[in-house]
This record gives sequence, structure tokens and C-alpha cells, in this order.
Amino acid sequence: MEHGEQHITVIDDNGDEHLCEVMYTFDSDKHNKSYVLYYLVGSEDEEGNIEIHASSFTPTEGDEGGDLQPIETEEEWEMIEEVLNTLQDEFDEE
Repeated sequence: MEHGEQHITVIDDNGDEHLCEVMYTFDSDKHNKSYVLYYLVGSEDEEGNIEIHASSFTPTEGDEGGDLQPIETEEEWEMIEEVLNTLQDEFDEE
């Protein structure tokens, strides 16, 4: 995947494909990785809430997408939570 994409396809442990909406992508110089925040399309509950997923990603050459990797450390999760909090604060200000 590349920064700026709006949808990605995620393959779960069972080999099933899921269309996901990309919420936000960012790079971390500290961890030397790129990250993506996303949710499954159509997974909103009755109140419009969604479950946000996060992964690091490695872009592949050309337009072939990229590879998602799980978040590996508690430090990375803390950074992602800070990014989510900042995004929520910006959304609440609008």
C-alpha cells in the first residue's frame, strides 16, 4: 500500500479477504516504520462506532501494494494511541 490510499484489502488468518477503509497513515522516524490506521468497511455498529485496527506496513515496489505487519512493542502501541488521541482532538474541534 502507499500513503494516501483510501482502501486496502486485509487477509485474515483464515485466508479470508476484508475490504478496509484507511483512516490515516504516518511514518515514525523513531521506529523507522510506516503505520496505517484502518477499519473494516461496513463494520459500524448502530451508533456509528467502529473498531480501529493498526499495523505497520512496508510498501512494495511499484503499485503492487505492501505488506502489513503486527504492532510489535508496547512503545509502538503508546505512540499509536497518541496519534489516535490527536486525531480525535482535531475531529472534535471541527
